[in-house]
Amino acid sequence: MGSNLRSRRMPDNLWVGYCCLMVWLLSGSLCSAADWPQFRGPHRNGISPEKGWFGNGGRVLWRRNVGNGYSGIAVSGGRAYTMGNSGSSDTVFCLSATNGAVIWKYSYRCPGGEYPGPRATPTVSGGRVYTLSREGQAYCFDAGTGKPLWTRDLQKSLKALPPEWGFASSPFVEGNLVIYNVGSYGVALNKANGKTVWQTGSGKAGYASPVSFSAGGRRAVAMFTAAGLVAVNLSNGKKLWSYPWKTQYDANVADPIMAGNKLFISSGYNHGGALLQASATRAATIWQSREMRNHFTTCVLYGGYLYGPDEGTLKCIRFTDGRRMWAKGGIGKGGLIIADGKLIIMSERGDLVIAKAQPTGYEELKRISVLRGTCWTAPSLANGKIYCRNDKRDVACVTLK
Repeated sequence: MGSNLRSRRMPDNLWVGYCCLMVWLLSGSLCSAADWPQFRGPHRNGISPEKGWFGNGGRVLWRRNVGNGYSGIAVSGGRAYTMGNSGSSDTVFCLSATNGAVIWKYSYRCPGGEYPGPRATPTVSGGRVYTLSREGQAYCFDAGTGKPLWTRDLQKSLKALPPEWGFASSPFVEGNLVIYNVGSYGVALNKANGKTVWQTGSGKAGYASPVSFSAGGRRAVAMFTAAGLVAVNLSNGKKLWSYPWKTQYDANVADPIMAGNKLFISSGYNHGGALLQASATRAATIWQSREMRNHFTTCVLYGGYLYGPDEGTLKCIRFTDGRRMWAKGGIGKGGLIIADGKLIIMSERGDLVIAKAQPTGYEELKRISVLRGTCWTAPSLANGKIYCRNDKRDVACVTLK
């Protein structure tokens, strides 16, 4: 077909455009790539749009010591961002996504505490990196240079009660706001300068990150606090409704999952999960059960089914009624994400596991040993590479092509 087109003397600029279009179409049909710029991915739902990342290979490309902690890896513009703790200091790292080389790092005083290290994952947005320490120190960095642009000590300024194991909310950016699960039911800062836009008191926060949704024609934020779920108006922080969800140790850790006007929450310590019908004024229970008890990791909703760890057992349950479809032991309290119809699982003992994301039964496709120690952090997928983390200082970059 190309020779026929040339014989008709297609103008050179159109010919180049045609060739570029064909290359784009052909490459797009074979694979696609995407960044992972924040906690739970580009759409904050644990799902990557990437295709073509999975093959017959499996090898670790690089490892990097970043200190203790549970912070995930955000990837944007060829750089990987994460956090770790060593002794009395936290460090924010910017690494080359290709080879793990340190591009910049920034340290500040923060004790490690029990289960030492930061819990929150950096958020990359608009050329800036937003972070939160376990003691409530919020930072905004220039993503390119690592220069601090502003910082706030949210625990001190709000007189906020920290959760027992420290603040864990990954910063959430929407519009001109950056929002944290700190205080009674959240605080919003101006993302450009760190000034308070709204705050909600000094009550005890949960560990989950903020999740936005639409309610009654307005934007809202679901905030999982120590005592339950609270929905607030995104623009001014006004409480819209609350749903009591009291758990042992106030351990509300997994993020709420939104699907239209339905919302799923889950907690560990044998508490269980519930599907709620949400509006601008209230949330009502659709179902509640102990089939899915998310201790650390948030489930992923995919094709009408929830995939996630029920304490130490990987499960698939139906979203509409909570019915169990299958269960698989041996994964522990690790984390998972989904891409191209496949579960990407980081087991608690450091195995990277690929399985089909299907309700008909667990079907494992690949398993490779990646890290030692305890792995409670969900992996990230960006541009064909999987990034994993353990609690004892190591980040690993893996390719399966």
